[in-house]
Amino acid sequence: EVQLVESGGGLVRTGGSLRLSCETSGFSGNTFSDYSIGWFRQAPGKEREAVSCMSNRDGYIEHAEAVKGRFTISNDYAKNTVYLQMSALKPEDTAVYYCAAGRICGGYFEAWGQGTPVTVSS
Repeated sequence: EVQLVESGGGLVRTGGSLRLSCETSGFSGNTFSDYSIGWFRQAPGKEREAVSCMSNRDGYIEHAEAVKGRFTISNDYAKNTVYLQMSALKPEDTAVYYCAAGRICGGYFEAWGQGTPVTVSS
């Protein structure tokens, strides 16, 4: 069973930066490269939304329009970890951020982390 652990959230001022990490393990016969890792967020009172996704198989990347040009997703195969570098943060980026593992971006995500909170103060 794939397990994911997020870290790196916190409090930051508008315009600041944070880097979130998603450490993965437990692939049970599969490998890190077999999965795509997506970042999602859920703000208070709002539905969860997709933020960014990266395929570890072929490097395909996609970002939501709201974060294009500000967020970067990358991975480290040696550490089985995916990162979300967030820059030029806005108060509307405040949310709990989750990473999840699935076979393809935009598809079904079979495992989720516990989330890490990000608060952007104005």
